[in-house]
Amino acid sequence: MRMPSVKYQKGDKVMGRWPGSSLYYEVKVLGFDIPSQLYTVIYKDGTELELKEHDIKNFTGFQTRSRSRSRSRSPGRRRSRSRSPGRTTRRSSSRTAAVAAAAATESSLSSNKDTKLEVRLSPLQQTMAAENNSNNKHEENNMANKVNEKAEAEVEAESEKNQGRYNLRRRKDDGGAKPASVVAEQQEKEVVKEAAPPAATLSTPLDFGGKIGAYLWLLFLPSWVLFLVFQVNLEDPSLLNFPPPLPPLEAFWDVQALGFVILWILFQALLYVLPVGKLSEGMPLRSGERLKYRTNGFFAIMVSAVAAAVAVHQGVDLTYIHSHFLQLAVASFLISVLLSVYLYARSRYAAPEQLAQGGNSGNVVYDFFKGHELNPRIKNFDLKFFCEMRPGLIGWCLINFALALAEMKVHRLDAPSYSMILVNVFQLLYVVDGLWNEEAILTTMDLMHDGFGFMLAFGDLVWVPFTYTLQAYYLVSHPNSLSLPVVGAIVTLKLLGFYIFRKSNSEKNAFRRDPSDPKLSHLKTIPTATGKSLLVSGWWGVVRHPNYLGDLMMALAWSLPCGFSHLLPWYYMIYFIILLVHRDSRDMSDCRRKYGSAWDEYCRTVRYRIIPRVY
Repeated sequence: MRMPSVKYQKGDKVMGRWPGSSLYYEVKVLGFDIPSQLYTVIYKDGTELELKEHDIKNFTGFQTRSRSRSRSRSPGRRRSRSRSPGRTTRRSSSRTAAVAAAAATESSLSSNKDTKLEVRLSPLQQTMAAENNSNNKHEENNMANKVNEKAEAEVEAESEKNQGRYNLRRRKDDGGAKPASVVAEQQEKEVVKEAAPPAATLSTPLDFGGKIGAYLWLLFLPSWVLFLVFQVNLEDPSLLNFPPPLPPLEAFWDVQALGFVILWILFQALLYVLPVGKLSEGMPLRSGERLKYRTNGFFAIMVSAVAAAVAVHQGVDLTYIHSHFLQLAVASFLISVLLSVYLYARSRYAAPEQLAQGGNSGNVVYDFFKGHELNPRIKNFDLKFFCEMRPGLIGWCLINFALALAEMKVHRLDAPSYSMILVNVFQLLYVVDGLWNEEAILTTMDLMHDGFGFMLAFGDLVWVPFTYTLQAYYLVSHPNSLSLPVVGAIVTLKLLGFYIFRKSNSEKNAFRRDPSDPKLSHLKTIPTATGKSLLVSGWWGVVRHPNYLGDLMMALAWSLPCGFSHLLPWYYMIYFIILLVHRDSRDMSDCRRKYGSAWDEYCRTVRYRIIPRVY
């Protein structure tokens, strides 16, 4: 399948502007990031930066009219008028060692008799040149001054055309006019039209273990969910009793359970398409388009809560969810597989710009798992956004409510236990908060970068509703009594974690959407060469991942009501710690590559990663 084209290909040697200046140096293109529209390049001194396209030029862009009549020209730079245009420019042995290093690239380019090639040196190369060529210092400085003045004028004209979010042009002194010769040279500059290079294949490193890992994850994820369900149903769910016995084959399937799951999804789809709530605008796509989303998730969960209450009042036995937990999980898994097959089949006919960069490896199994198409839609119905926020997330709360009713029924209680109430209320607060701030999901990695395939479909429809409810499911058969002081301590922990989580996410989302908002003027930042800024104020000045810190505290509060008799109800806590360590390691690597020295400064400013003064 034809991939989107980019102007510069991986491996190309071009001229890149040094951040904060008007100087161009020889760089090598390492890759291109589609979401940010930035090229990763490496300078000769080993520095890696990300530059916008208009900060990169072909060597032909540095060709200017010859100044052969200039009496100050050194003999080493003279050219014969009879020289063939196909021949390369000669350089005398007195040229610097740094220029000689760039000669291999220069020799591959042709120049006509009226043009010359200007090669800019990196800071390290300039230092080497100064040390090795003290006899030619005066001549080289004069040449560099003229070239830099010309480059500044070129950048100034370009910046007026490209009003970007940042400016890498070096500021010039206001006093003093340019020499007349320089002005005349700028006016006589020839415009060289660059030929477009052939299309480059855009690719990103494969994660989750690559192609082989995709096979393993497809087998592991459903197997792990079944293991948790089997294990928690044991009278003694200790891991010493692994493996749990397998139920008979007919216990996995129930047509009524499948019908229940389908009706639930259709009910949520109906609420999603109702013209209620805000029509929010997503982040810009590669094409520049912004998709619109109906963010009425809070309305959907309120209607769902009313429907559940009415059903219980009418005598519907919601404890059916507890007694048929396995069958409901299998039915949801079947639907997620069918949805994933449909998503991959339709993605084969999607336009190249509609594909997800991370799920476009060319391997069928990997792309099926990771997600081939970025934003699959049926007219205005966004499948990824719907599955991310509706059936699984709201279903999580419904299942928790049904498990609380099951605890009352099994133990003949008039009200759920303190432990069950805490788990239900804590997780309900988490979901309601997410739906109330539903617009914030539009700036997350899932919505902006990840394709919609088996990974997200299974996660949304199976993983969330049938593993995040593990604490409540455990408490049905393994009650744990709590004293009021313990209840108060757990509630305090939850509220503190929730405050940190919500406050830090609100700061991040507001800053990401509009960094120039006057309401955010009090926040301190560190500018980067990419044009973005690193937030080092508010909660983001305390630790590098304050949202992870809040998440971690809330996960601990969810697990504490289950006590310490067994490790199984602490599954979510353990899973979340592993997830955070993985994300932190990934973020550190990506940000150091992306932001370079600005990230090092950020790490010196914000020393702690997740937990202050500990990690």
